[in-house]
Amino acid sequence: MNPRSPIPDSALARVILYVNRKKWWHVPPQDPKAYNKRGKFFASSFSEAEFYGRPLDSPERVKIARPLVGDERTIANVLGIPPQHEDMSLDEMAAHDALWRNAALAKGFDSIVLMAPKAFAKFKKDRNPPRSLELNVLVYR
Repeated sequence: MNPRSPIPDSALARVILYVNRKKWWHVPPQDPKAYNKRGKFFASSFSEAEFYGRPLDSPERVKIARPLVGDERTIANVLGIPPQHEDMSLDEMAAHDALWRNAALAKGFDSIVLMAPKAFAKFKKDRNPPRSLELNVLVYR
Protein backbone atom coordinates (compact mmCIF):
# COMPACT_ATOMS: atom_id res chain seq x y z
CA MET A 1 0.00 0.00 0.00
CA ASN A 2 1.25 3.46 -0.90
CA PRO A 3 1.69 5.48 2.33
CA ARG A 4 -0.04 8.48 0.74
CA SER A 5 -3.04 6.52 -0.54
CA PRO A 6 -5.83 4.92 1.50
CA ILE A 7 -6.07 1.96 -0.89
CA PRO A 8 -3.64 -0.80 -1.97
CA ASP A 9 -1.46 -0.28 -5.05
CA SER A 10 -3.26 -3.02 -7.01
CA ALA A 11 -6.63 -1.31 -6.51
CA LEU A 12 -5.08 2.06 -7.30
CA ALA A 13 -3.74 0.66 -10.59
CA ARG A 14 -7.25 -0.49 -11.55
CA VAL A 15 -8.65 2.99 -10.92
CA ILE A 16 -5.89 4.60 -12.99
CA LEU A 17 -6.55 2.25 -15.92
CA TYR A 18 -10.29 2.83 -15.68
CA VAL A 19 -9.99 6.62 -15.51
CA ASN A 20 -7.46 6.85 -18.34
CA ARG A 21 -9.50 4.74 -20.79
CA LYS A 22 -12.87 6.36 -20.03
CA LYS A 23 -14.41 9.43 -21.65
CA TRP A 24 -15.27 12.22 -19.19
CA TRP A 25 -17.80 15.03 -19.31
CA HIS A 26 -16.92 18.59 -18.32
CA VAL A 27 -18.89 21.75 -17.62
CA PRO A 28 -16.71 24.82 -18.29
CA PRO A 29 -16.53 27.21 -15.32
CA GLN A 30 -17.59 30.84 -15.51
CA ASP A 31 -14.16 31.94 -14.25
CA PRO A 32 -11.50 31.26 -16.92
CA LYS A 33 -8.83 31.12 -14.17
CA ALA A 34 -10.71 28.39 -12.26
CA TYR A 35 -8.54 25.56 -13.64
CA ASN A 36 -5.42 27.13 -12.12
CA LYS A 37 -7.20 27.69 -8.80
CA ARG A 38 -9.19 24.47 -8.34
CA GLY A 39 -8.27 22.01 -11.11
CA LYS A 40 -10.55 20.71 -13.83
CA PHE A 41 -13.64 18.77 -12.75
CA PHE A 42 -15.16 15.91 -14.73
CA ALA A 43 -18.23 13.68 -14.34
CA SER A 44 -18.70 10.07 -15.44
CA SER A 45 -21.72 10.80 -17.62
CA PHE A 46 -23.40 13.65 -19.45
CA SER A 47 -26.41 13.49 -17.11
CA GLU A 48 -24.19 13.64 -14.00
CA ALA A 49 -22.35 16.65 -15.44
CA GLU A 50 -25.65 18.45 -16.09
CA PHE A 51 -26.02 18.90 -12.34
CA TYR A 52 -23.27 21.57 -12.61
CA GLY A 53 -24.54 23.25 -15.80
CA ARG A 54 -24.38 22.61 -19.55
CA PRO A 55 -21.65 20.06 -20.36
CA LEU A 56 -19.54 20.35 -23.48
CA ASP A 57 -20.94 18.49 -26.50
CA SER A 58 -18.04 16.05 -26.64
CA PRO A 59 -16.48 14.10 -23.79
CA GLU A 60 -12.77 14.36 -23.06
CA ARG A 61 -10.02 11.92 -22.17
CA VAL A 62 -7.61 12.47 -19.31
CA LYS A 63 -4.27 11.02 -18.22
CA ILE A 64 -3.66 10.56 -14.50
CA ALA A 65 -0.87 8.71 -12.71
CA ARG A 66 -1.05 9.53 -8.96
CA PRO A 67 -4.68 9.93 -7.88
CA LEU A 68 -6.04 10.30 -4.40
CA VAL A 69 -9.00 7.90 -4.36
CA GLY A 70 -11.79 7.73 -1.83
CA ASP A 71 -15.08 9.02 -0.55
CA GLU A 72 -15.28 12.59 0.74
CA ARG A 73 -14.49 11.65 4.35
CA THR A 74 -11.43 9.55 3.39
CA ILE A 75 -10.07 12.26 1.12
CA ALA A 76 -10.62 14.89 3.83
CA ASN A 77 -8.68 12.72 6.32
CA VAL A 78 -5.74 12.22 3.94
CA LEU A 79 -5.58 15.93 3.12
CA GLY A 80 -6.22 17.13 6.68
CA ILE A 81 -9.00 19.46 5.47
CA PRO A 82 -12.64 18.88 6.47
CA PRO A 83 -15.16 18.04 3.73
CA GLN A 84 -17.61 20.57 2.33
CA HIS A 85 -20.87 21.06 4.19
CA GLU A 86 -24.37 21.74 2.94
CA ASP A 87 -24.66 25.40 3.93
CA MET A 88 -21.55 26.53 2.03
CA SER A 89 -21.99 29.26 -0.59
CA LEU A 90 -20.63 28.78 -4.12
CA ASP A 91 -17.68 31.03 -3.27
CA GLU A 92 -16.97 29.00 -0.13
CA MET A 93 -17.15 25.76 -2.13
CA ALA A 94 -14.73 27.16 -4.69
CA ALA A 95 -12.32 28.20 -1.94
CA HIS A 96 -12.64 24.74 -0.38
CA ASP A 97 -11.91 23.08 -3.74
CA ALA A 98 -8.76 25.23 -3.99
CA LEU A 99 -7.67 24.11 -0.50
CA TRP A 100 -8.13 20.44 -1.45
CA ARG A 101 -6.29 20.96 -4.75
CA ASN A 102 -3.30 22.63 -3.11
CA ALA A 103 -3.12 20.09 -0.28
CA ALA A 104 -3.32 17.16 -2.72
CA LEU A 105 -0.60 18.64 -4.94
CA ALA A 106 1.61 19.19 -1.88
CA LYS A 107 1.23 15.48 -1.02
CA GLY A 108 2.20 14.42 -4.55
CA PHE A 109 -1.22 13.62 -6.05
CA ASP A 110 -2.12 14.68 -9.59
CA SER A 111 -5.87 14.13 -9.29
CA ILE A 112 -8.70 13.35 -6.91
CA VAL A 113 -11.10 10.52 -7.72
CA LEU A 114 -14.23 10.86 -5.60
CA MET A 115 -16.65 8.00 -4.97
CA ALA A 116 -19.91 7.91 -3.05
CA PRO A 117 -19.45 6.37 0.43
CA LYS A 118 -21.29 3.13 -0.44
CA ALA A 119 -19.42 2.82 -3.75
CA PHE A 120 -16.08 3.37 -1.99
CA ALA A 121 -16.87 0.71 0.63
CA LYS A 122 -17.76 -1.74 -2.16
CA PHE A 123 -14.61 -0.77 -4.09
CA LYS A 124 -12.43 -1.48 -1.06
CA LYS A 125 -13.94 -5.00 -0.90
CA ASP A 126 -13.98 -6.02 -4.57
CA ARG A 127 -11.41 -3.58 -6.05
CA ASN A 128 -13.67 -2.81 -9.03
CA PRO A 129 -14.10 0.93 -9.65
CA PRO A 130 -17.74 2.06 -9.67
CA ARG A 131 -19.21 3.42 -12.88
CA SER A 132 -20.12 6.73 -11.28
CA LEU A 133 -17.12 8.84 -10.28
CA GLU A 134 -16.22 12.48 -9.96
CA LEU A 135 -12.75 13.44 -11.09
CA ASN A 136 -10.67 16.52 -10.41
CA VAL A 137 -7.51 16.75 -12.49
CA LEU A 138 -5.40 19.08 -10.37
CA VAL A 139 -3.01 20.36 -13.01
CA TYR A 140 -4.66 20.49 -16.41
CA ARG A 141 -2.75 21.39 -19.51
